[in-house]
Amino acid sequence: MLSNTTFCITTFGCQMNKHDSEKIAGMLEQLGSIPVETNQEADISIFVTCCVREKADERLMGQVASMKNLPLRKGTPFSKRYVAIGGCIGQRDGDNLQKKLRHVDVVFGTHNTEALPGLLLEAIETGSKQSQIVEGRAEFHDDLPEHREHPWAAWLPISVGCNNFCTYCIVPYVRGHEISRPLEEVVATAQRFVDEGVKEITLLGQNVNSYGRDLYGEPKFAQVLDEVAATGIERIRFVTSHPKDLTDEVIERFAMHENIMPALHLAVQSGSDRILAAMNRRYTAEHYLQLVEKVRKACPGIALSTDVIVGFPGETEEDFQATADLVRQVDYSQVFTFIYSKREGTPAAKMPDDTPREVIQDRFDRLVEIVQESAYRQNQQQLGEVVPVLIEGSSKRDTLMVSGRSPRNQTVHAEIPEGVDIDQLKGQILPVKVEEALTWYLKGQLLDFPAGAAK
Repeated sequence: MLSNTTFCITTFGCQMNKHDSEKIAGMLEQLGSIPVETNQEADISIFVTCCVREKADERLMGQVASMKNLPLRKGTPFSKRYVAIGGCIGQRDGDNLQKKLRHVDVVFGTHNTEALPGLLLEAIETGSKQSQIVEGRAEFHDDLPEHREHPWAAWLPISVGCNNFCTYCIVPYVRGHEISRPLEEVVATAQRFVDEGVKEITLLGQNVNSYGRDLYGEPKFAQVLDEVAATGIERIRFVTSHPKDLTDEVIERFAMHENIMPALHLAVQSGSDRILAAMNRRYTAEHYLQLVEKVRKACPGIALSTDVIVGFPGETEEDFQATADLVRQVDYSQVFTFIYSKREGTPAAKMPDDTPREVIQDRFDRLVEIVQESAYRQNQQQLGEVVPVLIEGSSKRDTLMVSGRSPRNQTVHAEIPEGVDIDQLKGQILPVKVEEALTWYLKGQLLDFPAGAAK
């Protein structure tokens, strides 16, 4: 098969793409290939792509083009490096990618990830380029082997695709219509993760709040939360939530289940009702703020995060000020800010707009200042508190520090106690007393650790 070969996966975009990458790694390892960290070490380079924003396209093209003259590793069984592109750009562009990037050997789409090993083997055996794009599928498929990034954390897709057709968004065109996974399969997978020692499950869907509408005639996400919580998993998170489908029943689950983490990503996109209507978001700023009020009543201290697009076609200064006012009022813990990116094939791409780029950039910069102030203020609330942190490993910037996530999804750093083996801390939920609270992270002292962690 692929024994004595190596592979590297580069993933762009959302958590669903990260999950797809774990499936690809699982399949290739079953065939005997070995994962490596860099494309320079790899015999097979796979790119799982995102086309939500133009920068993702540019990054892909740049990275793949730069590999053309990358030398092969010593000991490779191949006379060339094999390059495969999948995910949303693969779905959108198909074999046109092989015309733009002539050293790409395999292209596959979002609906046929399982075809990649066969396509690679065919390309290797015949020396010919391979491309396979499936336009959609009628059922949910998630029964492939996987190699999780961390043994203590797992993605659990409950649905794929999207039926919302926001005017700026390409996702429904490349991920297809919404398909839900049967509830019993979701729960069985969650129980398997618990039995394997997983500490944290993240439920995935382009819109988890509408889960089950296609299977059961009505959304059943609240029931998903009930049944996954009943497995005894220590931490539950979910992304992403569309405000128009966030029900009182789902909000109530934050108060009902201690293992649902006090963090909610609720994408607002704009605070202007006029722009929200142009985006086809199907809620108003007032409705969104009412949801925030309900959520905070059910779960005081919850960390709220969101997405905001600046510079949507036709956005005026008045529209932007409405967005800035909403961001101030909600006082988010984290805001992902984006300048509008035109995506061909979406309705917004045809909307006229003559707003100068420098005006849009100025609005973006002003919003970022508001966001930073809010994030700092939210983190200050935890100063002096002891928070349970799921340890992920050493800090990327300081190997003498451990890094992990709080229940509110904050990054937390703590000094590794002398004589403690960090590998024994990974995947453990440990108490950290917060001694410093900055804009993007907390820092503190590790108060306890397993007895077996001492070297």
